[in-house]
Amino acid sequence: MKKKDIILIISIIIIAIISYFLFTLGKNEKGSQVIITVDGTVIEKFNLYEDREYTIKNGDHYNILTIKDGYADIIEADCPDKHCVNQKKINKMGEKIICLPNKTIIEIIGADESNIDSIAN
Repeated sequence: MKKKDIILIISIIIIAIISYFLFTLGKNEKGSQVIITVDGTVIEKFNLYEDREYTIKNGDHYNILTIKDGYADIIEADCPDKHCVNQKKINKMGEKIICLPNKTIIEIIGADESNIDSIAN
């Protein structure tokens, strides 16, 4: 290995570390609201700290969302693959649960974010 190879490797490692911290900085903040989007349209917005169960309907399809103890989770869905049911509970800003077959997105946002900001992100 030559001196330039070592400098290149160290530069790549430094860039990777900086990128990691830049992309994960905002993801550790707990959110305060849950936004439900079906087929590109926001249909509901709930407080993350008020326990509830909500059935999300899109035509003949459904997802059941549970908000409990500051976490949002899909507990049941009629989609064939059930990936949305198997995703972990979410509570941090920017986290999402997505059900592609039912065209449903559950997203966590902060109190001061608007719908336009969440779509732009």
